[in-house]
Amino acid sequence: MTARGAVARRARRIRLLVTDVDGVLTDGRMVLSERGDELKFFHSRDGVAVALANRGGLRTAFVTGEKSPVAQARADKLGVGAVVLEARRKGEVLEDLCAQFGISLDASAYIGDDLLDVPALQRAGLAIAVADAPREVTEVAHFVTRARGGQGALRECVELILRAQGAWTATVEAYVTEHGGRPRRASRRTIGAFPREHGGHAP
Repeated sequence: MTARGAVARRARRIRLLVTDVDGVLTDGRMVLSERGDELKFFHSRDGVAVALANRGGLRTAFVTGEKSPVAQARADKLGVGAVVLEARRKGEVLEDLCAQFGISLDASAYIGDDLLDVPALQRAGLAIAVADAPREVTEVAHFVTRARGGQGALRECVELILRAQGAWTATVEAYVTEHGGRPRRASRRTIGAFPREHGGHAP
């Protein structure tokens, strides 16, 4: 894992956030009905994270090795920019996504949890592994989340990136205001409760 200051420097460059699905957006378990229908359990805060990423100016993409109508439906509901199903060579998929969006690999972040994600993590400007990923994955990551897969890891990554870019507070306030809330008033208590966005530290 890379030092915090170096992670923040990498995060400042990110314009495309790509994530695996099973094991990152879910806890990795797959539930099949008697008819063979696939069920997945997603965390609601990761759904909000996609909205915050989009509002903060990041492009988003879901990549999965499965042919998963559930993953496609989730991405469609959240407004994810691109979805790649049945991706068995994820490093090449990341390269293709960067070309599609006109973004360099250095400006891409990839979140993974298992061996199939390693080629993409090796190429990404910011390589992120979830907390419960095996050692072979965390060893190639620049950053390892506190959250396990399916427990808000994507939200943690979006906050990491937008804080490094100095955009987290404005993005959150705009989201809250859009949904009927009031802008947060700055106070000593508020300032002390949140990490500084321009200090170059990962949350």
